[in-house]
Amino acid sequence: MTSDLAVTIVNWNVRDFLAECLRSTRAALDAAGLDAEIWVVDNASCDGSVEMLSEQFPGVHLVASSTNLGFAGGQNLALRLLGFSDVSVPPDGETQIADGTGTAGDRRSLPRYVLILNPDTRVSENAIDEMVCFMDEHPQVGICGPRLVYGDGSFQHAAYRFPSLLQTLFDFWPINWRFTESLLNGRYPRRLYEGRTPFPIDHPLGAAMLLRRQVIERTRGFDLDYRMYVEEIDWCMRIKRAGGDIYCVPSAEVVHYEGQSTRQVRPQMVVALWRSRYILFAKHYSRLYQWVVRRIIRAGMRAEIRRARAALARGETDQATAQSLIDAYTSVIQI
Repeated sequence: MTSDLAVTIVNWNVRDFLAECLRSTRAALDAAGLDAEIWVVDNASCDGSVEMLSEQFPGVHLVASSTNLGFAGGQNLALRLLGFSDVSVPPDGETQIADGTGTAGDRRSLPRYVLILNPDTRVSENAIDEMVCFMDEHPQVGICGPRLVYGDGSFQHAAYRFPSLLQTLFDFWPINWRFTESLLNGRYPRRLYEGRTPFPIDHPLGAAMLLRRQVIERTRGFDLDYRMYVEEIDWCMRIKRAGGDIYCVPSAEVVHYEGQSTRQVRPQMVVALWRSRYILFAKHYSRLYQWVVRRIIRAGMRAEIRRARAALARGETDQATAQSLIDAYTSVIQI
């Protein structure tokens, strides 16, 4: 029998956020009355996440990876174990499947939808029901995302246009908040989020995305070339090319605490972000675009180095922190 939904979460050292995420997700699933299951792939956490899951959430399918598979690798492993056999997983993930980690699904029992969630989210009671109902009523839509807010309830951009040269410029030289908050910088107007009417987008933020089963089968999950960042942009580009529409459903609210895993290693994440963007540009953009954007990024990194040195001179940061960021910016220049 086909289930309604599977929720997949990849965790790395955010035990307390994960526990809150799971409690809210269970409550939302109960409120929606959906036949659903939850899968958590733990990427070799050392904060007691696995023990907490085993003790407090025995009904959750736990895959405790002995290595960090990355976000895309962890999500794809969950999809494979659900029964999406054409989805690629890292070598360590293949080993875990061969060793009997989790319970591999049957293609006949694939869920109608998969909700990809970050562990640093809290799902409102009606959010899952709102998204599933929208997808049920709009079969041409392949993926949708909710409205996101920060932990204090303030506005957070939940959807974006695909990257452009202007967006890259604004990453380093914001100029004016009106431009930064506009479509020129890939941001959709806030008024669209304030209503209850779903609106078309290029891609949702990867913190929360509901995907149709057929779309996952057609596009085969995340691209493993992206170990961290940009994975959802690449996937949404492939979904659109395959003919699937993408929407934001503002009546579905999810709290996103943002960056709880990645902020633990900020300088490394700077390098990871731009390395992933370079991969995206190489796969989906023209050679001329790549030539221009590389020069914008290198100039931007040199500007960031100057800012880091100025902050150190003003006593706003310490030597170790400033140097680690300067090293990261230098590494991006050399990519």
